[in-house]
Amino acid sequence: MVIASSPPSSDDDARRAPAPIHGRGAASHLAGRFARQQACAEDDGWGSAHAAQAEAPALRTEVRVERARRVISRNQSPDIGLRQSVNPYRGCEHGCAYCFARPSHAYLDLSPGLDFETRLFAKTNAAEVLRTELARPGYVPAPIALGINTDGWQPIERRYGISRACLEVLREARHPVSIVSKGSALRRDLDLLAALAREGLVHVYISVTTLDNRLSARLEPRAAAPQARLRLIAALREVGVPVGVLVAPVIPALTDADLERILIAAREAGAQAAGYVLLRLPHELKALWRQWLQAHYPERAERVMHLLQQMHGGRDYDARFGHRQRGSGPLADLLAQRFGKTCARRGYSVLPPLRTDLFVPPRPPSPQGTLF
Repeated sequence: MVIASSPPSSDDDARRAPAPIHGRGAASHLAGRFARQQACAEDDGWGSAHAAQAEAPALRTEVRVERARRVISRNQSPDIGLRQSVNPYRGCEHGCAYCFARPSHAYLDLSPGLDFETRLFAKTNAAEVLRTELARPGYVPAPIALGINTDGWQPIERRYGISRACLEVLREARHPVSIVSKGSALRRDLDLLAALAREGLVHVYISVTTLDNRLSARLEPRAAAPQARLRLIAALREVGVPVGVLVAPVIPALTDADLERILIAAREAGAQAAGYVLLRLPHELKALWRQWLQAHYPERAERVMHLLQQMHGGRDYDARFGHRQRGSGPLADLLAQRFGKTCARRGYSVLPPLRTDLFVPPRPPSPQGTLF
């Protein structure tokens, strides 16, 4: 049945608590904040709603080709160390239940829930457009975050290779790049990353949320397993790539106990630097996260949210710059102290600065060749 309404509240979604879908982080097509209509199933008393859910076909990942007009995005956020980014894909097949980028699918009139991880967009001309933008007169080189909104090395990268193509352009232009990923597909690009590293042009951070395989499979159903990410850290260091670990997100009463263990394991694997980010719940993600908690850990749901609210002034989320990634209050302070002390004991430092002085504007492709 389709009804005209505004998106449901967080409490409504929590009470519904749809059953988990194997291999997917979300379990519903939660309406986006701009949606004027939404579809909802109502049981007629004969069990029809449950029967329809049981008979629903398995969700397949659909990828649409998108021709980008520009690919370098710029931001002024003080929470992000880099001012430029390139995102080869919209949506992410990793399907992480906690992904802060899920609400961006609402701008496409799609659900931040299941649509975000099953209806993806690939910017197949991203490398070509990137080359054009870097070649523009007056362009001033500054480090680019590659795949910062959604993972550039999610599973579909193996088919499309867009992130690798962008790396090739950056390597040719000797342009600095920073990467955050949890995708095992990154291994295929060790050759390019090593070449960039030799000139001080790349940083890589591997995101690790938990060392518990079972929890990881529920939280991040199509991402590389925790031990595979640690092996990826080791592989990056083997070829000379500066690498750090990002413990993200830290979820109170669910993953926070793993903080020290992750930092120790990552350091042993070769990580040189570390960071952490508290769970963020912007826009529709609040309702999606409550659904996930009710479906997987109903006995902990209230405690998780209560602790999180203590770090955000009584709210599920506080989006203020300088606060949203760390929170505030005694619990947030304790988390920061645990992180700082473990990093100090284990000898973590900072990654070397990325170089910008080697930049050579790429030549745009020309059917006439080089005449001058």
